[in-house]
Amino acid sequence: MIDLSNIIAVYGPKLLLAILIFVAGGFAISLILKGIQKTMDRSNVDPNLRPFLFTLIRVILRILVILAALGTMGVEMTSFVAILGSAGLAIGLALSGTLQNFAGGVIVLLFKPYKVGDVIKAQGFQGTVKEIQIFNTILVTLDNHEVIIPNGGLSTGTLENFSSQERRRIVWTFGIGYGDSVEQARQVLREVLATNEMILTEEEPFIQVAELGDSSVNLTVRVWVRMEDYWAVFFDINEKVYNAFNAAGINIPFPQMDVHLHRN
Repeated sequence: MIDLSNIIAVYGPKLLLAILIFVAGGFAISLILKGIQKTMDRSNVDPNLRPFLFTLIRVILRILVILAALGTMGVEMTSFVAILGSAGLAIGLALSGTLQNFAGGVIVLLFKPYKVGDVIKAQGFQGTVKEIQIFNTILVTLDNHEVIIPNGGLSTGTLENFSSQERRRIVWTFGIGYGDSVEQARQVLREVLATNEMILTEEEPFIQVAELGDSSVNLTVRVWVRMEDYWAVFFDINEKVYNAFNAAGINIPFPQMDVHLHRN
């Protein structure tokens, strides 16, 4: 016959202690999560990252509390921890790519190498960042295509951010024919650049001969503009230089081939 009084005497205090640990652990977890939330608010942690961090921390803390409660009841933890470790390893191997993208998303949201609205180039694609998710980043290309790039590659690969600086430098190369005056071409270029008010005037435009090519003398032109004015200035100056060179009688060389026919 089972002696209930003996069982209660042996396991009762342990059960009460386990319940106390479980209740106190839940209260402690709530306090810890509130402290973490305040820390995240002060640190301006990305809102997209907070739910995942909260869930991860809460799950880990609850597992620790459960293990502590079971340990006070005399449950052997070695086997239990080994089973959890094996399950975690199996899940990790099965979801290795997904976990890599998750980790990459955490890195992107924490360190912010780019943000929504930035123009970036990565993984062979260039476009404006539309959305940063925990697993993927969504770009919109110049021709309005939507590209979904896994965050794993973005966090470990090379990435160009064209919007991280307030100013951007535009570089052109304009060719003139051999025999044309370099000084005249330089003066025409200065006059053309002066017509565009979006070009910043803190620094003088750079206009120098860069190369004596096979069929042209190539001049490099560099100016600074605000980031948002880059393409407007780029296309405007291209058109104006073409018209100004024609008006000034400066030749713009282009590849051509002379064919000589010999009659026998």
